[in-house]
Amino acid sequence: MPIFTIKTADHVARVHALFESTKIFCAEYLTEEPEEFSVSVSEADIEFEREKSAKEDALEGIPVRNFSDAYLETIAVQRKITEKLFEYDTLLFHGSVIAVDGEAFLFTAKSGTGKSTHTRLWREVFGSRAVMINDDKPFLRITEKDIIAFGTPWNGKHRLSQNIAMPLSAICILERGEENRIAEISPKEALMMLFQQSNRPQNKLLMPKYLDLIDNLAKKLRFFRLYCNMEKEAALVSYRGMTKRKDQKHED
Repeated sequence: MPIFTIKTADHVARVHALFESTKIFCAEYLTEEPEEFSVSVSEADIEFEREKSAKEDALEGIPVRNFSDAYLETIAVQRKITEKLFEYDTLLFHGSVIAVDGEAFLFTAKSGTGKSTHTRLWREVFGSRAVMINDDKPFLRITEKDIIAFGTPWNGKHRLSQNIAMPLSAICILERGEENRIAEISPKEALMMLFQQSNRPQNKLLMPKYLDLIDNLAKKLRFFRLYCNMEKEAALVSYRGMTKRKDQKHED
């Protein structure tokens, strides 16, 4: 049984896994630093993930996907580490995070909308100024001063992430549209999205902590809704819209 230590979101976890492939999956996050906590995966945990995935597929009306035990173990590890990190004011969020000039932006949407395509456009438009942090499930640490976005091993099918952290400026809800336009929305308008796209704790005793983190996230960030096509102009429209400050008027 492989045992290894990873560091993500500035915290160190000792992982007791069943498959060597899980260690390989986390290769860029391996560390020799002393552990802060440990997680262990059992056959029951893998079965839980299989049943949960099947229920989600049924709700979406798609054929049940047949994932391997090895893949499901990576999700079980993610879930267990996420549960521990609630204690450190950190959430796992579903979205694609990219930074330009050291300032990070998170795009979230329903699966298949084009989050990864949109952040790819950012990389094409901004070149070396753009840094991909995580393409699927970043950790967000909520502090008194700011929100920090972290890369994680759970980085989507394209495996796009870096083991880095940057301050998060905004979250943008992505929707398909023929014309590219962006508008700032209120935290109240974004609240349902925050609940839908963040991992809730399995332990009900952690729910008050989770709700506090969501509340603080809503208070500290700006939120936007972007209607976009898949042309490079969409990257410019979203970047300009989110980097304009509240006291600035939008130019035609």
